[in-house]
Amino acid sequence: LYADFQRLYVTHFLRPQLASLGVGFDFLKPWYVKIHGEPISIGSYANVVGASDGEVRLTVWPGSEGEGRISIGDYCLICPGVRISSAASIDVGDNCMLANGVYLTDSDWHDIYNRTVTGNPVPIRLENNAWIGDSAILCKGVTVGENSIIGAGSVVTRDVPANAIAAGNPAKVIKHLD
Repeated sequence: LYADFQRLYVTHFLRPQLASLGVGFDFLKPWYVKIHGEPISIGSYANVVGASDGEVRLTVWPGSEGEGRISIGDYCLICPGVRISSAASIDVGDNCMLANGVYLTDSDWHDIYNRTVTGNPVPIRLENNAWIGDSAILCKGVTVGENSIIGAGSVVTRDVPANAIAAGNPAKVIKHLD
């Protein structure tokens, strides 16, 4: 009954705010999921977990006309406290996991002198099967390769190749996967 109520909440309150929401979604405590701006799309069989101490925030604030979008692939896991903020575009591939407190941002959100502009936004891409560890931050312009893992608390400022583990501040590749 509780799961049905949560699906009803998503259908009534969240789905209308999304450009698309695939089939088989599962939102836990969806009242702690905040959606601002458009377009935001979430693929099929997504699992999104909200919490009172960790709202999931998906925000699009276009840097200029025609910019700003969030696309989350199929079979993704979004944990409590995840924030995704886009002024250009953020693409999350299929089978990606974003752990608690992860922050993805494709913009500086202000200029050094003019704090009313979004800065210079540059797209972010997470390729299929990426795993982003607890409280990691992915900065603008970053691509995380397929099957790669970002360690907890890392700050990613450069691309991470496929099949690698990166960690640290700034994140560096510490191991390659078979």
